[in-house]
Amino acid sequence: MMPGDGNMASIVQRIARQALLTFRNPPRAGEESTKSFLENHGKLRSLMTEVRAADLKLTPRRAEDSSPGKPPPPPVTYMHICETDHFSMGVFLLKSGASIPLHDHPGMHGMLKVMYGKVRISCFDRLERVPGAAPPAGPPFPSPAQTGSLRRSLLRSAGEYTEDSGPCVLSPDRDNLHQIDAVDGPTAFMDILAPPYDPDDGRDCHYYKVLADVELKNTEPKGEQEVWLMEISQPPDFWCGGEPYPGPEVCL
Repeated sequence: MMPGDGNMASIVQRIARQALLTFRNPPRAGEESTKSFLENHGKLRSLMTEVRAADLKLTPRRAEDSSPGKPPPPPVTYMHICETDHFSMGVFLLKSGASIPLHDHPGMHGMLKVMYGKVRISCFDRLERVPGAAPPAGPPFPSPAQTGSLRRSLLRSAGEYTEDSGPCVLSPDRDNLHQIDAVDGPTAFMDILAPPYDPDDGRDCHYYKVLADVELKNTEPKGEQEVWLMEISQPPDFWCGGEPYPGPEVCL
């Protein structure tokens, strides 16, 4: 038996192999999911529900103070676990009070599982934009020069997730845009994206701001809310560093 095969495989290895099975031929935007995809997706979701920080050899971190005279550390760091043409898998670590700003996943599926701490995730669906449509009542409408960057969207859900929660799931059509905020201290989550971001293949990450009186960090949405999102540059207070992944090796 090869290392990492059968019952000897770490749960991280099993997740990676199930992700490969699930996302070899996933449904694209607007397509119906096949029975095979739904079965494999359900198995992947079950494995992601089981995984814990100890399985990745992650130790929950304490809040850190910035040292005077030193440049501030990145608010978010990423641990790369593995990547194929079909999916990428890694861990994001957010410092206390940090956010991953509202962003999209063009044509991509995804699954996110908290390893420690607590995050608040606000999920949006992109709606078809009606030419010449007026924005919803309330939010300020930008100048005509900016209207090309508007996206008519629906705030689908906002909720808090901990290590005891099931995974947060996105698809090309549902919950595809989201903002992730660390709540009450540092946090980490395991993340699968399928296929990986690839600007050369039309899958670049875009950032947005909400043109409405919607506070994503503190309030529960009053049902689904239609809003306008405006595409923006990457916020200057957000950047992502890298650090080594300490957990079991993954072989595919």
